[in-house]
Formats: sequence, C-alpha cells, structure tokens
Amino acid sequence: MGLTHVDATVSGGNGKSARVRFLVDSGATYTLLPRRVWQALKLKPLDTLQLVLADGSTIERPVSECRIQLPQGRRHTPVLLGAAGDEALLGTVTLEIFGLVLNPLTRRLQPMRMLLAALRARPHPLTTTSGRSRATARASPASWTTLTTASTSL
Repeated sequence: MGLTHVDATVSGGNGKSARVRFLVDSGATYTLLPRRVWQALKLKPLDTLQLVLADGSTIERPVSECRIQLPQGRRHTPVLLGAAGDEALLGTVTLEIFGLVLNPLTRRLQPMRMLLAALRARPHPLTTTSGRSRATARASPASWTTLTTASTSL
C-alpha cells in the first residue's frame, strides 16, 4: 500500500501564503498544518478540539481556518494547528469541501459522487393516482396484484 501526497498553497487572512506537501489521510477528520506553517501565516486559534489518535490516546489541538488551493480549486477550510513534530495532513473534511475522495485502489484523489436529497410528496402505495383507495377503486386482477405487492412491502 502506498502513500498519497498532494502539494497545496495555504493562505491566511493576512495575505501571506505557503506551499505545503500534505499526506492525504482518509482516516483523519481534519487537515493539520505544521507549527512552522501556521505561525508563518499568523493563524490564530478559534477553538480547541480533543482528538483520538489511531492508538486510542487523546490529544488536544487548537483549530483555526484558512484557504487551501489544490489543483481542483481554492476553498476555505478548518485546520488543526499542529504542535512540534506534527506533519501536514489533508483530512476528510477538507476533501469533502473540495468534493474529492481518495480512491483506495489507485491512491489518487478523484471527484466524489455528489448527492442531493430532495423531499417530494409521493402518493401512498395503497392509493390510486386519483387519490381513491385501491380497495374501493374498480380494479382489474393485475392491479390487485400491485396492491398485494405494495401491501407486503410496507
């Protein structure tokens, strides 16, 4: 199994930017910036998150926001502000903001299948399109089969 890295430009609100080589980590929720990067960009902590590491231990890291530019575009994303020794990770929140997923077979980033759920009124399975009950509507044996099928799937 190989590792996937991606080069990106990270910028803060002060106009400064930095090139960063991220390890794409589909097991990490948030993107993590090394200390030298977020300090150079003068990012400020907005909150602190408690995180569970792969070995089950917990740590706390401050969280901030920045812009990340990938070949697929430029987006605003939350980032963890790394401590000494933390490496740059590109996490799933940032990947989803870009509409990307890591293909586990090719180890490449690819567009995700974007779904939009729309709620719309559907007729009840026991009513006809005219709104009358199937039981009271004049029906042929074929429609009674449909009624039976609809009833058993409830």
